[in-house]
Amino acid sequence: MTIRNAFASVAVRDLDVSARWYEAVLGRPGHRPMPTLVEWSFEGGGGLQVYVASDRAGQGSCTLAVTGLDDEVARLATLQVGTTRRTDAPGVRTAMIADPDGNSIALAEASDPTLLR
Repeated sequence: MTIRNAFASVAVRDLDVSARWYEAVLGRPGHRPMPTLVEWSFEGGGGLQVYVASDRAGQGSCTLAVTGLDDEVARLATLQVGTTRRTDAPGVRTAMIADPDGNSIALAEASDPTLLR
């Protein structure tokens, strides 16, 4: 088996509400391949799938590798998306946000860009 890519996924209760929130945070989705799934692909590879599963909504987490973390935190503040925790470790800085269902999303910026690709 050869694995060519991977997608993180988070379960939500209301796809329309969540899709609007994720679009504001991430930009337009790349695909809506089925009525219960919205998908974003990222330039460095991989992606994020947001799907309906009410019994699991709010229990997920994922990490998104970003650049310009401070600028992103400021942009999110204009959207009224607060960062709940910030960490500054020697190799990586992170900011945590939560989607409308409470899924945890870590925005991570590595001091060495080759660490988070």
